[in-house]
Amino acid sequence: MDSAVLSTPFEPTALAEADIPTLKSSLLKHVEGRDAEPMAKKVRFANEILMPLFSELKRRNPTPDLNQQIPLLKGIWFPVWSTNPFQDILPGRVQQESYQIFDDNGYYANLARYKPGRKAPILNLISRWLLSYDLLIMQSYSVETQASADPDRSAVPDQAVQEYWDIRNVCIKQSLRFGSLSFSPEAAQTWFNQNVTKYQADPKSQEQTSVPVEDKTRITAKQYQQISKARPQLDNLYIDQDFRLVKTQREKSQRPSYTVATRLI
Repeated sequence: MDSAVLSTPFEPTALAEADIPTLKSSLLKHVEGRDAEPMAKKVRFANEILMPLFSELKRRNPTPDLNQQIPLLKGIWFPVWSTNPFQDILPGRVQQESYQIFDDNGYYANLARYKPGRKAPILNLISRWLLSYDLLIMQSYSVETQASADPDRSAVPDQAVQEYWDIRNVCIKQSLRFGSLSFSPEAAQTWFNQNVTKYQADPKSQEQTSVPVEDKTRITAKQYQQISKARPQLDNLYIDQDFRLVKTQREKSQRPSYTVATRLI
């Protein structure tokens, strides 16, 4: 994106006068190289610095209708920066090998590769060539409607109901992989497709019947239970063909998370 970049702190007048390419370029520039920062620092950065830019992008969203968002979602997205706890559920995530994949069959997945010990030079060299740990959390999605909780809005016929994303966890897959092959977008897509096909053929076969082993290379039993029972909320604050600003919330009691994503394929 070759556009102007707004400086921080973001002034309301500057945001209102900026065109959409400038808003998107500004967000990408300000989060560039910051995804590996501690989660607390990223959350503080979102709340104290980025929120005015988030609000302006939401106001300019060219595709607020959820059903019209579905064709835009299909494909492979790269999370440039995120405050979603999923990103750091395990240590050693390979940021450039993390993806979100949507299909128009009603399924999507968050996928990531982890390299145990990659921060230690010697262990990093060994793990880079011998051992990788891949995690896939697959979910179903659909657009549903519900009656408005606002009595003033309910009095208006076309605002009596509101649409929302119905997100349900389908399965969690974990895989230890040996060798030096990278977790490319194509490899991630293949793994996702395989699990969708298996689930559609026999949903029960894809259910995790036992909790993962509690060690440093797998999600813990507590983490597994939290993920499995959650009914995540999702909101594309801004979405076009190549760029998304996403707000998610795994539970109502949990803080909202924000993800800046760009299309890969």
